[in-house]
Amino acid sequence: MIRLLSALALMLTLAAPAAALERFSFPSIDGGTIDSADWSGRPVLVVNTASRCAFTDQYAALQDLYDRYRDSGLVVLAVPSNDFRQELGSEAEVKEFCEMTFGLDLPMTTITSVRGDEAHPFYRWLAETEGFAPSWNFNKVLIDGTGRVAGTWGSTQRPLSSEITSRIEALLPKS
Repeated sequence: MIRLLSALALMLTLAAPAAALERFSFPSIDGGTIDSADWSGRPVLVVNTASRCAFTDQYAALQDLYDRYRDSGLVVLAVPSNDFRQELGSEAEVKEFCEMTFGLDLPMTTITSVRGDEAHPFYRWLAETEGFAPSWNFNKVLIDGTGRVAGTWGSTQRPLSSEITSRIEALLPKS
């Protein structure tokens, strides 16, 4: 009987839906605020970024991903962070670097902490509910249209990989 109850408890735990995204806002690098409420019904790929990292070339792929799927509803949010000591000194420098080097026009936050006690509330929520915290720059988190985490990937997973694009495509409205 105890085994049966334990198995039932495990099944209920595994079947429980993931925690839905709380409402968060980020200061925008362009001024104003980026509010997660604006993402309702849309998939969002959130990526912690840095301008002086071996993975910085992924900015180009993030822009390509955004260009490919934005008209279908995808949001790609870049979150510059200096947690790994590889970001430029100011938001103005980051913005200029990204625009001039990669032609970025995707949404971007100000320089934001993504780890530890100083982490932005979004990243604290992610660590608490999913056990996921960026281990380096260019970690990726896909949020579905209902605010649930649909995937997480480390730095080495390229933004245009089939693993990421297939998950995004599954979340986009069928036309």
